[in-house]
Amino acid sequence: MAKKAKKQEKAEDENIRLAEGTAYKNSDGKKGEDKIAVWVSRSQIEYEKELKKLQIELMKLQLTMKENGDKVLAIFEGRDAAGKGGTIKRFTEHLNPRNARVVALTKPNETEMTQWYFQRYIAHLPSAGEIVLFDRSWYNRAMVEPVMGFCTDEQNKRFLKDVPMFEEMLVKNGIKLFKFYFSVSKEVQKERFECRKTDLLKQYKLSPIDNLAQKYWDQYSVRKFQMLSETNRTIAPWTIVRSDNKKQARLNCMKFVLSNMDYRDRLAEEELRPDPEIIISGIEELKHMEENLMQPRELRG
Repeated sequence: MAKKAKKQEKAEDENIRLAEGTAYKNSDGKKGEDKIAVWVSRSQIEYEKELKKLQIELMKLQLTMKENGDKVLAIFEGRDAAGKGGTIKRFTEHLNPRNARVVALTKPNETEMTQWYFQRYIAHLPSAGEIVLFDRSWYNRAMVEPVMGFCTDEQNKRFLKDVPMFEEMLVKNGIKLFKFYFSVSKEVQKERFECRKTDLLKQYKLSPIDNLAQKYWDQYSVRKFQMLSETNRTIAPWTIVRSDNKKQARLNCMKFVLSNMDYRDRLAEEELRPDPEIIISGIEELKHMEENLMQPRELRG
């Protein structure tokens, strides 16, 4: 029994991860009797350093928004395990929760099923001085619902016609709208699903739909193309985030928001410039998809 307990304890120790920010915070630490050496990659230190810098910028933005009464709505879409939730977590980590909200709606109830499709989302739109982040949004009706058979073809077509007008109203009424689509490759998505099965801290993310995400990969690609074609508008464009590297996806998504907002004491433009290999315009993504529609393996997630 003692051997078994020791083996289990060792396995648990091997799975321990440093909390994000710990490596950078202690990078100048000095040797002590109550301390142990931990090897951390230089890239992790650089990531944590950059993340902290951008989170400070987000705090500056929030303060300016509160003074000016600005309203920001950021929509996070993409395939399962694309890194949306992790990015949202880093966005809001140090913001004042009174003026920053995350909206992650469950499936509609019986009453909501009888309402205008956009009705339940309207109650969660930002007020003056607020940043609201949607972890999935009304765009469920563009990809997940039609692929999984949760809506009819007519409902899907009606949505694609209505949503540009709906978003135009939001923007013209003073909401700064960001629409992010996180693009993950099929291979990396599979790896992340496998990780969820073994990591107890990630098992809450598992769902029956995960098992079908790989099976319906091509159907999702077709729906993605339709969605971008119908809803990528000048007034409310899509921004594609290549997210096979989750850390770079997070940093560059933050940079994109910050570089498109005016706020007091903002960093120099070059420090907030996103990597063009990670942040792609909706127009560029559509062009890529048009060129590769007959070669599904070449399509990015």
